[in-house]
Amino acid sequence: MNTLTITLPEERIDQLKETAARLGVAPEELARAGIEDLLAYPEESFQQLLDRLLEKNARLYLRLATQ
Repeated sequence: MNTLTITLPEERIDQLKETAARLGVAPEELARAGIEDLLAYPEESFQQLLDRLLEKNARLYLRLATQ
């Protein structure tokens, strides 16, 4: 396994530590789990977000297109 070093703002580090403590895991484990989850489902999650955004704003887009 390789090591990756990332830089985060102090407030994000604090959030990570607080959330990890609440879940009873190490901050590194929580970060690793989040990255693994994102990498496992990136296209599906993005497509779902895109579909919701387009559906939500469909009327606005139509209105803007006819102006």
